[in-house]
Amino acid sequence: MRILKLLIVLLSFPIFAQQGGMWIPSMLKGMNESEMQRLGMKISAEDIYDANNSSIKDAIIHFDGGCTSEIISPKGLLLTNHHCSYGEIQSHSTVEHDYLQDGFWAMSMDQELPNPGMVATLIVSIHDVTNTVLEGVAQLSNEADKQKKIQENITRIQSTFPKEAWQENKIKTFYEGNQYILFVTETFKDIRLVGAPPSSIGKFGSDTDNWVWPRHTGDFSIFRIYANKDNKPAEYSKDNVPYTPKHFLPVSIDGISEGDFTMVFGFPGRTQEYLPSFAVEQIVNTLNPAKIEVRDAALKVQDGFMRKDQAIKIQYASKYASVANYWKKWIGESQGLKKSNAIQLKKEYETEFLKQVTKNGKQAEYGNLLSNFEKNYKAINDYALARDYFIEVVLRNTELLSAGFRLYQLEQVYKTKGEQAFNDRKDNTVKGFESFYKDFNAQVDEKVAEKLIALYLEKSPLLSTDLKALDKNKIVSEVYSKSKLTSYNGLKSLMEGNAQKIFKNLNKDKGYILVKKLADNFYKNIAPKYDEINLEIGALQRDYMKAQLEMFPNGRFFPDANSTLRITYGQVKGYSPSDAVYYEPVTHLEGVMEKYVPGDYEFDVPTKLLDLIKNKDYGPYAKNGKMPVCFIATNHTTGGNSGSPALDANGNLIGLNFDRVWEGTMSDIHYDPEICRNIMVDIRYVLFIIDKYAGAKHLIDEMNLVHPKKGSN
Repeated sequence: MRILKLLIVLLSFPIFAQQGGMWIPSMLKGMNESEMQRLGMKISAEDIYDANNSSIKDAIIHFDGGCTSEIISPKGLLLTNHHCSYGEIQSHSTVEHDYLQDGFWAMSMDQELPNPGMVATLIVSIHDVTNTVLEGVAQLSNEADKQKKIQENITRIQSTFPKEAWQENKIKTFYEGNQYILFVTETFKDIRLVGAPPSSIGKFGSDTDNWVWPRHTGDFSIFRIYANKDNKPAEYSKDNVPYTPKHFLPVSIDGISEGDFTMVFGFPGRTQEYLPSFAVEQIVNTLNPAKIEVRDAALKVQDGFMRKDQAIKIQYASKYASVANYWKKWIGESQGLKKSNAIQLKKEYETEFLKQVTKNGKQAEYGNLLSNFEKNYKAINDYALARDYFIEVVLRNTELLSAGFRLYQLEQVYKTKGEQAFNDRKDNTVKGFESFYKDFNAQVDEKVAEKLIALYLEKSPLLSTDLKALDKNKIVSEVYSKSKLTSYNGLKSLMEGNAQKIFKNLNKDKGYILVKKLADNFYKNIAPKYDEINLEIGALQRDYMKAQLEMFPNGRFFPDANSTLRITYGQVKGYSPSDAVYYEPVTHLEGVMEKYVPGDYEFDVPTKLLDLIKNKDYGPYAKNGKMPVCFIATNHTTGGNSGSPALDANGNLIGLNFDRVWEGTMSDIHYDPEICRNIMVDIRYVLFIIDKYAGAKHLIDEMNLVHPKKGSN
């Protein structure tokens, strides 16, 4: 029966059922459109994506390269998650004006705050260029040569495909290299902060509630896109004007009910739905546990300091949230994969796959795929584990080491490309460190380093002799007491003079010496073999994907997420995470009060919101006297979908995607329709906070509020 469950997911799509999928919006016509309409959608595929006319896709924005946002007014008003803009809110905050704690609202356009470096990217059009990308590839036998030829073709196509001067061409890989699609894009560079609730609303529940349902978080923030006088992308200028979009989303205030059709439009980051069982086994048993342990140690140290010192709390708020996000996600993912028996399901599917290979006489072409997967995943195990330890300890969670690694990369530029190439990069690198050290605390980082370097030296495989010889009890105190990398002034002093002087000084610095030992070991003993085996695995994965498409021609194979524009659809629906437990699909402000702990780091509630709740002063946004906060549905989402609009059957905005339920975080690898749910803040709660809490009614007046369930606008 278990194999039947997986095959149903892959080979069929029962009417009124949702089995997952992240679909390319330009390719919805046909099967997807029919299914969406049977589920309740009342618009057409052309309403969602039209290359020549205004459509919903013109309101969907790739927000600063990592999240999604949507245009909700004719003046370029942009809605996304609070956690997507956490770093920007933090950068505008000081102890005197703490916008993380108090919130921020621009009461006029001249109060909107610029964000240097922030970008917002629109998709202009989508084009399948597979045949052109793969020209001249089939006759090559070596995998490295194939990839080189593909990259040459991609470079040529991107540079020659027709576009306007201010636009860009970007080609992305789909179906593990079996399809290539070109996106024509426009990137806006003047994005200004308009409004954000205090963290006690936008981050209510903080890390305790992260990935958890029921949820009561008003996870939203508001920006505005500015353009030049011709409505084209431009760098920040006081002369820029609000962008006039081709389309902006109407906002429904009629609310949702269980069973309502929903679709989420956005830029999901990465999924791995078609991994073989050997890969999933390695993730569950080896890689996730190691990464979880490293981040758990770092978070405990940071949290201890943040609870005692407000200045450190501001410094580390964004960094802590970023580290904690995937730490908790990996925990839920591993538990979900075990609970759903994903490894065994994949093994049974693989047995069925081999039967189909034999039935179709394709043994010579595909018969050895799974055995080759098994061999390569065994071979890569220690290299993958060592690589993850290096990334988690050196590059991500020990700040002094990550700073030192950037300087190590500069030294490699000097050695391989010469002094001129080094000089071209040096000043920008040093300048870039200014913001890094603004949020760096050597005392905090030293305590993190004590925990993480000890873990690295004890548990990471493939250590060099000089790393094994290090005294884990002394090395950290020696580095943080003597290295100049503990301050911005110290780093600048190391970077004075010509290249020879700089690297002479760097190679005497205790912090840099440690980084160099770690990095040299990585590039000598880990990366080359990992890359070699991983290249073979990538080729196998491409062939395995091709084989599945051939062996199961009626299968439901959506391309894995790769940060490109996708649409996923489903229905508002509760779920049962365990025996005798059922979760309703909607939460209300009553739940905020049930969780409320005065003065608590995670569950405090602002006084003004308490007053609004006490007086039930909800304006036109409540339903039957209750103020909805969040809801869940069966949309298949992942990282990158944060900030994505949740749309109703008519394409109106009804919510803002921001999370998934913990029991279903394994959906990046294995989607289970029984327990996988995405979490959205109800747009009525967003409007309530803007209007009644912030008093920013002028923003509401910009929007087009509609009543689709009442049959009138």
